[in-house]
Amino acid sequence: MATTHTVLDSPLGALTVVAADGALTGLYFEGHLRMPPAGSLGERDERGFEDARVQLAEYFAGRRTRFDLPLAPRGNAFQQRVWELLRGIPYGETRSYGALARELGDPGLAQAVGAANGRNPVSIVVPCHRVVGADGSLTGYAGGLDRKRFLLALEEPAHAKAARLF
Repeated sequence: MATTHTVLDSPLGALTVVAADGALTGLYFEGHLRMPPAGSLGERDERGFEDARVQLAEYFAGRRTRFDLPLAPRGNAFQQRVWELLRGIPYGETRSYGALARELGDPGLAQAVGAANGRNPVSIVVPCHRVVGADGSLTGYAGGLDRKRFLLALEEPAHAKAARLF
């Protein structure tokens, strides 16, 4: 498996994008809590990342609400199930950890869902930023809460923005 990476500019700072055999395996912020060791990212190579570059630029410009990129995040079976649920959360919406646990068939899995969410290696594309606390509060984010706020504000529907006083 040939692993390569590139670094893209974004409104949230540099994003390290990692791919193996043409599929994204990672997307990390500067200072990401669970950034893999630099030696595991493969050679830096700008080739093969054009679709990711274009789609991320469209997303940050507010012109893309869904990513269409081949993904191969590495994780155990439970993590894969949670990450699949994350991909099903629509743009501009949020879910709680408990709601995701109920979708998995066991409300008692909320903490395990939170742990799997926190291990999501493909930030933004697999939208772990759309998961919030049961009361709607912002909880941990591997890229930092300021970035989570930014992403949620970017995706906020126009009618919700218009209804806010401040």
